[in-house]
This record gives sequence, C-alpha cells and structure tokens, in this order.
Amino acid sequence: MQEKKRILIVDDDRDFIEAVACFLEANGLAVSRASSGVEGARLAKIEQPDLILMDIMMGERTEGFFAIQEIRRDPGLKHIPIFVLSSFCTRLPDFEIPSHGGWLAHDMFFAKPVDTLQLLAAIREQVGQPV
Repeated sequence: MQEKKRILIVDDDRDFIEAVACFLEANGLAVSRASSGVEGARLAKIEQPDLILMDIMMGERTEGFFAIQEIRRDPGLKHIPIFVLSSFCTRLPDFEIPSHGGWLAHDMFFAKPVDTLQLLAAIREQVGQPV
C-alpha cells in the first residue's frame, strides 16, 4: 500500500483549516495543521510534507510571506511545493504567476474562497497522487 501524501496547511483561520483538512483527508491525503507562519515553518522542518498550503495574511499581517522566505532559504525544505491560499491581493496578476524566487516564492496561487475540487486536482498533480 502506497504511503499517503502529506500536506501541511498553515492558516490562522481554524475553521478554514478544518474544512480544507477534512476534505483533503476524505480524499486520501494526510494533513498537518499550523495556525501561524512560525509554527508552519517549524512543522515543515520536522514533518517534511509533500506540499504546503500557506495563507499570507495571518496574525502578524505579512507572516505568510516571511514563513515562505524561511522555508525557501532552508536547503532541506526549498524543494517542497508551496500553494498560496489567500484573499489578499486576489486581483493582482503577479500572484497568479508561480515564482520560485523573489518575495513570494510559490508554486501556485488560489484565491479564497477556494474551489476545493480545483485545489485537490492541483495538489494531486503536484505530488503525483492518482485521481
């Protein structure tokens, strides 16, 4: 039996985390949860997830930006795909363009509210999990 792909959700909205986590777990993924950027970066180091879902605007406003930068600077974590899920700046086209460097080094952007089926399809494609 193949090991479940591990997803780390980093968001300060506990209801959002639980809703997305329950959906992903029901679809065969293992999910870890962090309610701050600091906790998310710490858990990423410990758990080495297959993919990270990161909110941008948390308790410290730009906390997600700094968490992404910390993860990308770590040689043991920089390979982990990061999907940004945020209602912040959803109208700016730069967020929709994946960037592996710069101030928002992410692999994909999803505007909140998130289409969970679209998110699941993107996660499966990124981590190589069959549909």
